[in-house]
Amino acid sequence: MVWDAETLVNGASFLGAGMAMGFGAIGAAVGEGLVAGYASSACAARSEKAGDIIKTMLIGQAVAESTAIFALVVAILLIFMDFQPTPIVAVALLGAGISMGFGAIGSGIGSGFPAAEACAGMARQPEMTGTLTNTMILGAAVCQSQGIYSLVVALILLFFDFADRALVPNAANLLAAGISVGLAAVGTGIGQGMIAGGAVQSIGRQPESVARTTGTMLVSQAVTETPSIFGLLVALILVFKVYPAETSIITMAAVIGAGFCQGLGGIGPGLGNGLAGVYTLQWVGRNEEATGVLTRTMIIGQAISQSTSIYAMVISLILIFII
Repeated sequence: MVWDAETLVNGASFLGAGMAMGFGAIGAAVGEGLVAGYASSACAARSEKAGDIIKTMLIGQAVAESTAIFALVVAILLIFMDFQPTPIVAVALLGAGISMGFGAIGSGIGSGFPAAEACAGMARQPEMTGTLTNTMILGAAVCQSQGIYSLVVALILLFFDFADRALVPNAANLLAAGISVGLAAVGTGIGQGMIAGGAVQSIGRQPESVARTTGTMLVSQAVTETPSIFGLLVALILVFKVYPAETSIITMAAVIGAGFCQGLGGIGPGLGNGLAGVYTLQWVGRNEEATGVLTRTMIIGQAISQSTSIYAMVISLILIFII
C-alpha cells in the first residue's frame, strides 16, 4: 500500500465529500419533514385552504433545503477539483467537509420551525397567509446565516494555498477550524428557528401583534447569533495563524482542543437562547402590552445563557495563543 501525498489528498477529498453531504443532509430532511407534518395537520383542519397551505409548505421546504445544497456544492468540489498533492492540503479538505457538514445541520432543522408554524397558522387565520409566509421567510433566512459561515470557511479551506506551511502543527489548525465553525452552527441554527417558529405562531394567534412580534423575533435571533459568530471567529484565527515547524504534538493537541471547545461550547448557548426566545414570542401575541418587559426579561436571560460561549472562547484563545 502506497501512502504518497497524492493518495492522501485524493482519499481526504473523497472522505470530506462524504462527510459534507452525509451530515449536510440531516438537518434539511428533518426540517422539511416537520413542515410536511404540520402542513398535513393544517390541511385536515381546513381542507378548503389546502392549496395555499401546500404552497407555503413548499416555500418553507425550499428554504430549509438551502444548506443541503451548499453541502452538495462543497461535496462536488471536493470530488472533482484537482488539489495540490501535499499532506497539509489533505487535512484542509477534511476540515472543509466537517465545516460544511456540521454547519448545515442546525440551519436545516431550524428553518423547519417557522415554516411548520406558518402552515398551522394558516389553518387558524387564513386571511393572514401573506403575513405568515413573509414572517416565515424572514425568520428562516436568518437561520441560513450559520450555513453561510460554514460555507465560507469550507471554501477558504478548499481554495487557500497552505502548501508552504509546516505540516506539524499547522495541519491541526485547518481541521480545528472546520470543527469550530461547524459545531457552533448547530445550536444557533436550531435556536433561531425555534424563535422564528414562536414568532409565526404568535402572529397566527394574534394578527395585530405583527410589528412587535417581528421586532422581538429579530432582536432575539441577533442575540442567538453570537455563539456561531464566536465559532466563525475562532475558525478564522485558526485558518490564518501560522506556527513554526515543531516535532511535538502538544500544539496540535491544543489547537484541536480549541476547535472542539468553541464548537461544542456554542451548541448549548444557541439552544438556550432559542428556548428563551420562543417562549417570550409566544406570549407577545397573547399579551402585546407586556412586550417591553417580556423583551427585557428575554435579553437578560439570553445574555446569561450566552456567558458559557464566552467562557469557551476564552479557553479557545488561551489554547491557540498561550499554550
